[in-house]
Amino acid sequence: MIIYPAIDIRGGKCVRLKQGKYDELTVFSDNPLGVALKFQDAGAKYLHIVDLDAARGESSNRELIIEIARSLRIPVQTGGGIRSLDDIEYVLTSGIQRVIIGTSAVRNPDMVSEAVKLFGPRIAVGIDAKDGKVAIEGWEKVIDWNAVDFAKKMKELGVKIIIYTDIATDGMLLGPNIKAMEEMVRETNMDVIASGGVSRLEDLTGLKKVGVSGAIVGKALYTGDIDISAIASFS
Repeated sequence: MIIYPAIDIRGGKCVRLKQGKYDELTVFSDNPLGVALKFQDAGAKYLHIVDLDAARGESSNRELIIEIARSLRIPVQTGGGIRSLDDIEYVLTSGIQRVIIGTSAVRNPDMVSEAVKLFGPRIAVGIDAKDGKVAIEGWEKVIDWNAVDFAKKMKELGVKIIIYTDIATDGMLLGPNIKAMEEMVRETNMDVIASGGVSRLEDLTGLKKVGVSGAIVGKALYTGDIDISAIASFS
């Protein structure tokens, strides 16, 4: 299981949200590149970077994220505001290893299908769920589509990797939704990267037992609940 330290960027700063709420934001650093280098030096094997501004259709931190990726020795996956094949191609040819398609996967599945044909496993779909239902537009709109059913639809299009976020647990440090992650793995047989709620090493052990291929760790690394050095030792 790969551990993905998370860097969420808003206004060029490294921040964390609580349950995806933009009005409950904490700034942890004015230097996202410095944070990324710190994670790399601690032994991280892959980074997860989200453009929170672009996810809402506001401004974009894309060039900053590309700069970060080009400054690292380890691969980066990124999502937030990626809405066209041109976007995908630009990001993937600029130093990013994997693109995460979120809202656009709901609205334009044909684009996902074409992207997978062109870029294969470098395409992942981000499924953010609240009470089992898919949330889009920076988590601010919940639609009447079951998260597992949506994942199966993406699998039919050739997608192999899902980043599955349980919004209720995200940023709360109360533990991940193990049951939901287990269901997603069992029902889809896809590579599921779990996101939301990881607050201690035991949470990572629990996720590994249910078969997820990766786990994203965010707030716990910034608060010190999980020591950065534990990233390398665990994975």
